[in-house]
Amino acid sequence: MRLMTGPVTAVAGVLASRMIRVALGAVTGVLIARTLLPEGRGVYAVMTTAAATAVVVGHLSLEKSHIVFWPDSSRHRPLITNALVLGTALGFVAALATFGIVAASASPGAFPLWAVALLAVPFGTASINLTSVLLLQSRTKTVNRATTIAALTQCLPILALMAAGKVTVASAVVCWAASTVVPFLFAVRALWPIPLRPDKNLVRRQLSLSGRYHVGWVAYHMLLSVDILLLNAMDSAATVGIYTVAGTLMTLARIPADSITQVVLPRQAVSGAHEAERLTARTLRLNLLVSAAFIGLVAAASPWAIPLVYGHAFAASVAPLLVLAPGALALTVTRPTEQYLVRLGRPMTMTAIACTALAVNLVLNLVLIPHWGAVGAALASTVAYTLLALLETAWFLRSARVGVSELVPRLTDLRALSPRTPAATGTAERRTGASAPAARVEGAARTERTERTEKAPRHVP
Repeated sequence: MRLMTGPVTAVAGVLASRMIRVALGAVTGVLIARTLLPEGRGVYAVMTTAAATAVVVGHLSLEKSHIVFWPDSSRHRPLITNALVLGTALGFVAALATFGIVAASASPGAFPLWAVALLAVPFGTASINLTSVLLLQSRTKTVNRATTIAALTQCLPILALMAAGKVTVASAVVCWAASTVVPFLFAVRALWPIPLRPDKNLVRRQLSLSGRYHVGWVAYHMLLSVDILLLNAMDSAATVGIYTVAGTLMTLARIPADSITQVVLPRQAVSGAHEAERLTARTLRLNLLVSAAFIGLVAAASPWAIPLVYGHAFAASVAPLLVLAPGALALTVTRPTEQYLVRLGRPMTMTAIACTALAVNLVLNLVLIPHWGAVGAALASTVAYTLLALLETAWFLRSARVGVSELVPRLTDLRALSPRTPAATGTAERRTGASAPAARVEGAARTERTERTEKAPRHVP
């Protein structure tokens, strides 16, 4: 029984932090929806989605290189420096480029408010990189604390403004931008002192490695968010508001599976090939089992819960939510699968899969949105998400040489996690930065898929 303590405690800690964040995010989302109604919420969603996309595009997937260079303890400080300096610099460039696109298009919202949203981008890009380092150090408590405080930073001001009757699109965007900065501040504080002179040679090597994964990661993010931008362009901001309520609830229903995946990441990074295959299959089963329950519960309750909580103005969100539910379940298997596939060292194959799913999503959105609006966007997303999950799962099964029966959920999987690697529970290694044994390091050289829920949420509150 004691063998279960480490990982179960870790999962419980991550899950508790996320459930707090869920509660705060739910309160924030409800307040914004009830105050701004579908059209105002739609404008807010378009602005924050565009800013989140700038974060994803701008950070150049630098964190993908961390796992490769992390086993060499002499590179820990240079990696942290590069994470901070490159993150802020690349984020600034991405923010400027996005502002230029906004200025040249008919995007909703005033330019000063766009500037506020995009000012958060450099902090967001640097936060992704620094959070990756904290996770490699197994400092999940720091990450959990940061995300909780970030949620409070967004929720409490909105609550106060709601009481004063002064919630507007502008105030909602400002609170979102402030909450984006909070994880950056926590990460810098946790990793300080950080030298500010980057290692140029290491920068070149990191960008060369990370660049091979970046196109695929951008394609993945666009797969999750392009429907919002297309709905705004082809329908209306009000339809976006309706749709984002459905997407937000499906995202929240996936949080238990995401928590499990985050805890498994360090073990996938340092395990040998056979252990990584076994752990990945077990995680997929567990994610399917847990997610089917949570997503099914949310879908079943949505016809009465959405009008009750968000107001009758959002009753139309029920239909797209029900259509999105199968796609949300499919997404729960992609993260642990990708964390295994990265170690195979075939970034172009992963990129091709993500781009294929994105292309299908784009085509279906263009065809279905004019006819069915939000429901059409939901159907396009579900088909594309399912295609992504099937392609990646098939690759994993072929590479690991395991049968489909190994992915059938079992109740015994609820007791699956057991601490077998120092990366998962080793306090000494966490403090000293000591690397895993050489044999394990070689097998883990290319393994990382940093948590997507923290990077770029599927739909903002």
